[in-house]
This record gives sequence, C-alpha cells and structure tokens, in this order.
Amino acid sequence: MAEFEEAKWYVVHTYSGYENKVMTDLEKMVENRGMQDLIQDIKIPTEIVTEIGADGKEKQVERKIFPGYVMIKMIVTDDSWYVVRNTRGCTGFVGPASKPVPLSDAEVESLGVEKHSVEVPYKAGDNVKIISGPLEGFVGVVQKVDVAANDVTVLISMFGRETPVDVSLDQVKEVK
Repeated sequence: MAEFEEAKWYVVHTYSGYENKVMTDLEKMVENRGMQDLIQDIKIPTEIVTEIGADGKEKQVERKIFPGYVMIKMIVTDDSWYVVRNTRGCTGFVGPASKPVPLSDAEVESLGVEKHSVEVPYKAGDNVKIISGPLEGFVGVVQKVDVAANDVTVLISMFGRETPVDVSLDQVKEVK
C-alpha cells in the first residue's frame, strides 16, 4: 500500500535547540533501517540574516525560521510514525492529538520547504510579449530575469517612453 502513496510534508515539534540533533538522528535511523522510501527528506527551514554587532561590523548569520520544528517529507505508516515519534528530542507531530496532518501544497510553497526550479526560454536582451495581466499585448526587451522571485523585468515603450515593468515569469512569452 505504501509504495503507491505520495510522500507529504509533515511538521514535527522538538525541544528547543534540538532541531539539528533530531534531524541527524532521524537521518541515521532512516539509513540504518533502509527506510529511504518512507522518510524521503528532512529539513529545518533557515534564513540568512545580516546582523550588525556592537562594533558596527556586519556578519551573515543563519537563523531558524521556526525554532523547535522540523519538516519531514514522508509516507506515514506504523513503522515511519514509530521511528519519528521515538526519536530523542522529538515531542510529536503537529496536529490534533499528535496525529500527523500533512501540509497543503500552498503551505509547502509559502514556507519555501521545497524549491521548484523554473526554466525560462528567454534571457536578458531577448524580445518578449506580455501575454496576461494589465499590460497584455505589450512587446518589450527583457532586462533581467529573477527566477527565485518568479519575476522578470521587461523594458516596454509606454506613452513614447521606455518603461521598465516587473511581471511574473508566466506572463511573458518569447517573441521569435
């Protein structure tokens, strides 16, 4: 049954400061028990923050976005639930009565747990046409493409002036 299910992301609550320990212990248990098909990925969402110290110097620091939580992509079976639940430092799944509730696709996307790579057929300097939105029908030249932000800057001619506009990647089509 488990081989036909799709793995989903779940959130596990841990003791504060034990996130990395829980992640490494889980990874070891998964490897030792050969459960890679059930527990596929383990992440601790982090962000890079610039801190300015008392001496006025800037330094880059990696910070946990959700301290006390670990994200696990898994197929829930009795075995996988047992392994996660009985990991030292883990207090249980987030959900009613510690019953695992998967994150929705929208939650996974907004949390940035899974990065989806997007490939666009155009690059800076290419001619493109805006195919949707308020600027639909305008033709312009790509100035820059920001795949991470799902954004492209296009230089269009509006009211006789060159005007840069930002639109999402799917609102633009390459003009041959």
